[in-house]
Amino acid sequence: MLKTRSLPLILLFAVLATPAQANSDSDKTPASDTHRIDVPLNDLKNFAEIFERIKRNYVEETSDHELIKYAIKGMLSGLDPHSAYLDADDFRDLQVGTRGEFGGLGIEVGEENGYIKVIAPMDDTPAAKAGVKAGDLIVRIDGKPLKDMPLNDAVDMMRGKPGSKIELTILRDGEDKPLSITVTRDVIRVRSVKGRLLQKDFAYIRLAQFQSHTAQDMLEKLSQLKKQNKGPLKGLVLDLRNNPGGVLTGAVAVSDAFLTDGIIVYTEGRDKDSRLNFKAAPDDVLKGQPLVVLVNGGSASASEIVAGALQDHGRAVIMGERTFGKGSVQTIVPIDERTGIKLTTARYYTPNGRSIQAEGITPDIPLEQVKLTKKEHASVTRLKEADLARHLNKGNKASNRKSLLDKPASLANLYLKDYQVAEALNLLKGMYLLQKRGGVAKAQ
Repeated sequence: MLKTRSLPLILLFAVLATPAQANSDSDKTPASDTHRIDVPLNDLKNFAEIFERIKRNYVEETSDHELIKYAIKGMLSGLDPHSAYLDADDFRDLQVGTRGEFGGLGIEVGEENGYIKVIAPMDDTPAAKAGVKAGDLIVRIDGKPLKDMPLNDAVDMMRGKPGSKIELTILRDGEDKPLSITVTRDVIRVRSVKGRLLQKDFAYIRLAQFQSHTAQDMLEKLSQLKKQNKGPLKGLVLDLRNNPGGVLTGAVAVSDAFLTDGIIVYTEGRDKDSRLNFKAAPDDVLKGQPLVVLVNGGSASASEIVAGALQDHGRAVIMGERTFGKGSVQTIVPIDERTGIKLTTARYYTPNGRSIQAEGITPDIPLEQVKLTKKEHASVTRLKEADLARHLNKGNKASNRKSLLDKPASLANLYLKDYQVAEALNLLKGMYLLQKRGGVAKAQ
């Protein structure tokens, strides 16, 4: 039978069979021989038969190289939604993406029920501007159904020349019919760190994605905000909503910025090289001042590492919605100079040993994303004691003590713009006051 096979297939048999004798019972591999590979002979025969059948009978001629590439892709995609074969384009895009610039729509996607699910749209990208939201299910691209299409193939369809348009058909919770959203492709330049003062002494930092330089950018932004505040900050809102993750070391460094000791995250896998333990260095950029972290269903992977670490150490209060639940680690393994594979090699765990995989981080304070509207006419101002005729004077006692905080600007605009941030700011101020008065400010 082998004489009828093409040369690459014969070589494939040779490579697979060389490390160990082909054996249908792989459980007989000695535990001490970690490099031994037992290959099931019957399965290889089936593979060879299918390979040859495709070569002889498929409607279009297909090269050995393409068939083997498809086999590798299928083998990896069958493992889990995050393992994948990276061809030259994928490999290049991944390398560029970790530095914060790449082409596409600007969405992080996964698979759910055979469709493409939006984990999170990235800030200031075409998808976010067009109205794509975390949790959306993409069921068609330019009218073509995506049911059970491999994730990589769907991603390839979304790529295209900057300036070209793509039509996404989306299913969204709360909508009674599919939505059609047109997105104009562009080069994606992700600015992973944004920040501003919400009020005097209280700052806001938004992390859109974890890149190799995110922690350093965050520290620089905090330094700028301290200068703008003309003094130390009394609290910080760290916004990780719709942050799909990114580089593991970026998440570790961000967590380390607020912790002074202990484990940040650890990973466990079959290979000893995949078992890692990350610990915090003895410094805290906020010097112990209160910290509130905002999360939602679009907070995934590296975002969950940060939220889990700060929650387990009691360093921050986590507010918002339950996170996405991606608790696995992918390792990029180069095959040659142009291609590689992305392989799930470990699960990661929070300092207290919690697995995030398929569970996510449950916030300390659940908070829905709601939209407030301003009333057309202000209500009549309530009367106070001082407004009553013949009211008693306060007497000779001292006046009430002044607030420990500067008189804030109106929160009305902030509540209208972002309800969750406004709520986080109010909580942050309460935590500061409790700490200032000698209470317990840490999350329990």
